[in-house]
Amino acid sequence: MDMDNDNKIQIQQILNIIKVSSLAFPAVAFLQYYAKMPDFLMTLRHEVLIISILLVILLVYSLWIFLQSRIVNKAVTRKLIDPIVSMSIALLSVILTGSYESNYKFLFIFVILFTSIECGQRTSLTVAGLSAVIILCVDLVYGPKTDVNSYFEGDIVLACVFMIISWTVGYYDNIRKKHIAYLKELANIDGLTELYNHRYFYDYLSDQIVEAEKKGFPLSLLFIDIDNFKYYNDMYGHQRGDDVLRSIALIMKATFSKGTFIARYGGEEFAVILRDYSEERAVFEAEKLRRAVQEHPFDGQESLPGGNLTISVGVSTFPVKARTYAELIKGADDACYRAKFLCKNRVEAYFSILNEFQFAPEVITQIKTLIAVINAKDKYTYRHVERVVFYCNMLSDQLSLDEDEKRNLIYSAYLHDIGKINISEDILIKTDPLTPDEWNTLKNHPQYAVDIIKNNDALEEVKPIILQHHERFDGTGYPQGLAGDAIHPLARLLTVVDAFDAMTSLRPYQKTKTYSQALDELRRCSGTQFDPFAVTAFIRCMEERNGVERCDKAFIYPAGTENIADLDSETPCSV
Repeated sequence: MDMDNDNKIQIQQILNIIKVSSLAFPAVAFLQYYAKMPDFLMTLRHEVLIISILLVILLVYSLWIFLQSRIVNKAVTRKLIDPIVSMSIALLSVILTGSYESNYKFLFIFVILFTSIECGQRTSLTVAGLSAVIILCVDLVYGPKTDVNSYFEGDIVLACVFMIISWTVGYYDNIRKKHIAYLKELANIDGLTELYNHRYFYDYLSDQIVEAEKKGFPLSLLFIDIDNFKYYNDMYGHQRGDDVLRSIALIMKATFSKGTFIARYGGEEFAVILRDYSEERAVFEAEKLRRAVQEHPFDGQESLPGGNLTISVGVSTFPVKARTYAELIKGADDACYRAKFLCKNRVEAYFSILNEFQFAPEVITQIKTLIAVINAKDKYTYRHVERVVFYCNMLSDQLSLDEDEKRNLIYSAYLHDIGKINISEDILIKTDPLTPDEWNTLKNHPQYAVDIIKNNDALEEVKPIILQHHERFDGTGYPQGLAGDAIHPLARLLTVVDAFDAMTSLRPYQKTKTYSQALDELRRCSGTQFDPFAVTAFIRCMEERNGVERCDKAFIYPAGTENIADLDSETPCSV
């Protein structure tokens, strides 16, 4: 972008020099004309006359530049008015300095030059043709009517020179522009897939957001991630993996309409920008792409989980779901993650529970700030929180909690792990089992969380829920060792959800359980670690299809699964 601006500045400097020259030479011509006028003009000092003429020309030029900056359609204005004004000045100079005998016919060359650079070859050829016609007409109108005009043959040669200069400069400028466009294309294109690259994606999206905001049309962003691609790469090698990337790029080009912006975002991730697409239309297009990829016969896909190579797609739309450039990207990224979290091979439209309910603005602001801090420190905790919120929202609908209870449960789900902000990053991201001292440090995070929000009166009702979400129903939990009904009812619900997600999530120091295995573990620990009522409610929520309907009818099952029992007990449903 900076190089483009530098190039434009340099070209504009050349144009300014040519235009100033096209005004300076007529100034000399006007001076010659005034020098031949009656004696009363000669009483003026030559210096004053010259300075006055130059000042007038400078004033006219400055006025013209100012007017150009105020006119809305500048490109059309330059193409039409700039050459006309300059040709008029050149013609007047020729007429005042001897018409057909004038030595200033070359002034038209300046007009041809800046028109070739500024407006292109076609316009410059038109200006050259008009200039040739003008000087020949001057010969016919002002030349001798009886004798032979000795200047006519020279002017025919000059007219040919006009055309040659116009064609040559215009042709060179076309080559230059094509070469620059080619270099830009190389800089903006991903070499493997021949889609746009990551860098250009950000430049283009930024421009589109500005235009969408200005003109008021929706802008949808799709993030696409290939499911199990690392597994495929490890099994068949990177060359076969590259073939898959190229194939999916071709499928995307065939699926979306011509001119749609498609980019390789990085690795096995792609991005699509859909201008003037509502969320509903964008989701429809994303689903077409998902089906096209699912139905494509990739080599070796039978060895993948599910026997098929698929994609997960996240959709976010400006300005409905995102108000800024950064929010649009984050929304599409979160939706894509959620699609992978919900067992992959699906399309997810972005939604935020915080935006769905009329919660206190100052509380939402604080929650979003704390979430951002968690995300920067520990990606797992951030994703874990997102999933726990998702489950809690389903569970609150399953139990028909009132608005206050639902709000408090969701607040608690968002904030239950914020105490980890005060715990060393080395402990949070450690891949080996924690030592007893490290474990004791980690067990302080519920109290740390309450300490962080202690001065926020709007969160008073969620403090006991957050503090008690690691208490056990039999009284052996922490930090207070509470048991049974002494534990807050919503904390008992949160404990079950938190444990379920921890069991079904990929962690380096523990084996991931399938959904079925995790539900069996909840049943086994019902009455000891977990409240039996909370376990029963959550399992019923997970097993009933209506209980998991959320996110624009997205279900927590792979595409085509009708019942949780259909899940492969050996295939973990996790990212």
